[in-house]
Amino acid sequence: MSLAVPVAISFASPLAFLALLLVPAILLLRSAAQRRARRHAVRFPGVPVLAGVIGHEPAWRRHLPLAVLLAAVAALVVALARPERTVAVPDERASLMLVLDASRSMEAEDVEPNRLEAARRAALAFLDKIPERVRVGVVGFSDRPYTVVRPSPDRTPTEGTIRSLEPVGGTATGDALQVALDALPRRPAVGSRPPTAIVLLSDGQATDGVDPLVVARRAGAARIPVFTIALGTPDGVVPGGPFGGSLPVPPDPETMREIAAISGAEAYEVDDAERLKEIYERLGAQLSTKSEQREITVMPAFAGLVLLLGAAALGVRRQGRLP
Repeated sequence: MSLAVPVAISFASPLAFLALLLVPAILLLRSAAQRRARRHAVRFPGVPVLAGVIGHEPAWRRHLPLAVLLAAVAALVVALARPERTVAVPDERASLMLVLDASRSMEAEDVEPNRLEAARRAALAFLDKIPERVRVGVVGFSDRPYTVVRPSPDRTPTEGTIRSLEPVGGTATGDALQVALDALPRRPAVGSRPPTAIVLLSDGQATDGVDPLVVARRAGAARIPVFTIALGTPDGVVPGGPFGGSLPVPPDPETMREIAAISGAEAYEVDDAERLKEIYERLGAQLSTKSEQREITVMPAFAGLVLLLGAAALGVRRQGRLP
C-alpha cells in the first residue's frame, strides 16, 4: 500500500532567501569591473589581426562560468532556507475498528462472488497492507454483534474472526457501532486522544437494535469518525421470498451517508469487488498514517557544492583563474 501524500515543500528559514540578492550584486560588480577594464585598456594595432586568426568565441561560452557560479549561489541559498517535504509515516498510536455486516442479505451475488466474500477479501487485504503496529479490531454482526476483537497490533484474532463470518439473521447496525465505540481507547486524563476511527461496511437497512444515527452522534461527540461503505446494487436478491421466490436486498446508502456525515467522516457506495479493495486501501493509508515534515537540505546543498566546483573548473580552464 502506498503511503504517499500530496507533495508539499515548505521552508523552515524562509528569510534566508534574502541572500539571493547576492546574485544581482555579483552581476553589478562584474559589469562595473568590465567597464573599468575597458576604460583603462591599452590598445595595440595588431589585436584585430590576432583576433581574426584566433577566431570568435561564442558569447554563451564566455558567460558559462559565471552562470554556473550564480546557480551554485542560488542552490546554497535554498539549502540555507532549510527546505522541508511533507511525507506520510505510520501512526503507531492509531486504533481502528472494522464493523462488518454478516446478515443474511450478504449472501447476495450482485457483487462477485457474493457480498460477504468480497467484503472478507477486501478486509483481509486491508489488514495485510496497513503498518504492523497500528491497532486493529473487528465487530461482526447480524441481528446482534456476535463477535468482537478489541484493537491490537496482533492481527491473528482479527483475521480469524473475519474468516469465520457467516451470513445469517437481520441487521443490528446501531448495536454493532456501539460495541465498536466502546472497544476503542478512551480519552486520556492528560494529553491528546490517540487517532481512532471506525470503518462500517453494510449492505442493508438496520432492522434490529438501536438507531445507528443515535450512535453516530455519540461517535461524533467523541470525535471518532465512522467511515461507511454501502455494498451492493439495487438488483441484489437472496432466496426466501414469497412462494419460494427471491427476496430483494438493496443497499441503504442514504442511512450510511447520514452516519458518516453526523460523525464527521466520508461515505462510499460500492457495487464492485475491486472498487471495494481500492476504498479499503485508501482508508488504510488515510487512517493509519500521519503527515510529517522531513528536512531535505542535503539535496540543494550537494547541488550547490557541485555547481561551485564546476564554476571553478570552468573559470580556471578558460581564463586561468576563478570566475
